Amino acid sequence: MNVITIEDYKSTYWPKLDSAIDQLLTQSPGDYIPISYEQIYSCVYKCVCQQHSEQMYSDLIKKITNHLERVSKELQASPPDLYIERFNVALGQYMGALQSIVPLFIYMNKFYIETKLNRDLKDDLIKLFTEHVAEKHIYNLMPLLLEAQSTPFQITPSTMANIVKGLYTLRPEWVQMAPALFSKFIPNILPPAVESELQEYAAQDQKLQRELIQNGFTSTNSPTGGT
Repeated sequence: MNVITIEDYKSTYWPKLDSAIDQLLTQSPGDYIPISYEQIYSCVYKCVCQQHSEQMYSDLIKKITNHLERVSKELQASPPDLYIERFNVALGQYMGALQSIVPLFIYMNKFYIETKLNRDLKDDLIKLFTEHVAEKHIYNLMPLLLEAQSTPFQITPSTMANIVKGLYTLRPEWVQMAPALFSKFIPNILPPAVESELQEYAAQDQKLQRELIQNGFTSTNSPTGGT
């Protein structure tokens, strides 16, 4: 194998990876992506063998972080009536992209992230979405979800299910914000409860909605993106 210098990596190898990642992050379900997975896989393998894993990992994290910050700003500008659906699209698009990105970087994951950092690439990339998108929007999203839950046909059941399950995957403790809502889509997350306790959970969700609205998070204001 020919030696790959850091200059070669920056001028030839990373630009190929950068372009492929761009396409994967912005694809819609069913889109045809005109990239050679074999070529990208081989590119990653060569860079790992030539000791460029640390630089490649750093570039990948920076690339995806920048993308997610743009996604967050676009969500921030969304009107309330489109906010839930756009969050759902952003979450689904990103999780779909990870199904391609993670396997392409399997060598970097195996020989650098797992062995040197004691972490996992998929976990790291999911954490990026949590930090740069979900955490910034959870306090705007939750009252809109609670309102939609009590308003028939405002959003589809599949959209509600996707978002609630997605939020639970990102951060299970968010269940505490709206236990009755989460328990509708995720089995066995609440302890066995008698009827009075179930009513108490529902009342807790309603109380949260009122508190959020009192703090300025209303369905008539455009979401501002929390911190």
